[in-house]
Amino acid sequence: MTYEPIVSVRGARRRYGRFEAVRGVDLDVRRGELLALLGTNGAGKTSLVELVEGLAPADAGQVRVLGHDPYRERARVVGGLGVMLQEAGFSPDLTTAETMRMWAGTLARPRPVEDVLDDLNLTARADVRVGSLSGGERRRLDLALAILGSPELLVMDEPTTGLDPESRRAVWRLVRGLLEDGVTVLLTTHYLQEAEELADRIAIMRAGRVVRQGTVAETVAAEPARIEFVPHDGAGARLLLTAADLPSLPGLVGAAVDRGRVRLQSTTLQQDLEAVLNWARERGMRLEELEARSASLEQAFLSLAEDADVDEEVAA
Repeated sequence: MTYEPIVSVRGARRRYGRFEAVRGVDLDVRRGELLALLGTNGAGKTSLVELVEGLAPADAGQVRVLGHDPYRERARVVGGLGVMLQEAGFSPDLTTAETMRMWAGTLARPRPVEDVLDDLNLTARADVRVGSLSGGERRRLDLALAILGSPELLVMDEPTTGLDPESRRAVWRLVRGLLEDGVTVLLTTHYLQEAEELADRIAIMRAGRVVRQGTVAETVAAEPARIEFVPHDGAGARLLLTAADLPSLPGLVGAAVDRGRVRLQSTTLQQDLEAVLNWARERGMRLEELEARSASLEQAFLSLAEDADVDEEVAA
């Protein structure tokens, strides 16, 4: 994979009156990768994606897609851009094939409709009206329309919202196939598992800014691991410890006791887990419900979503 940016955003800002939805964002999407854009509702994801799609100009900063301003030079960008919206809004009375042919008529160099229907496993549903398709089939149709023009960059907005697990994984398989074919993907999603499964890199937005970006591993590495247990004595009775009773650990960054359950946060999981086990052995303790786990993307996401420093900046 090369690392040439197909999308380059520098200092981008977007305002709605006095409210600033995008507040100085820097972001690259590298050619051939899938970048997942995460954030809570109101974080600014949609406003940023609309700048990339060329639906609105940036109020400040610079946005480049395929080397061009997607708003002011839209004609030079649109042929290489595919967009999969949350809901395409096509007529439910048209068949799948009629919808595809209608959309193909708006494109300069569409792929053969039959080939795309086959790629998306929709050939058997070609003569079925859109209104009679299942939710998963409609999302596959939305994706088929987005790739009909063989885009270099595919923007997918919440592509699996409302789908059952089987349909969601079917869409994931299709997206992986597009990546193997060299398509670059910018994806917004509320499903953290989706980002973990598909993304080469993620960018997390909060209050109009990108507050962290990198691979999933890099994002998670910034968060502490967790060790949890309920201590019992040798006879099996629960011990009610206090924070002062807990061991001193080299990587300890947080400790709490809640109704007898001990929760530790550690930056050196293996070393501290070994120390906890030795500490319990020396005192004749049994550690029931013992859990030791590395940080997760969900933990990192929630930590950033609750960041008080960002709240103070927004308030200012």
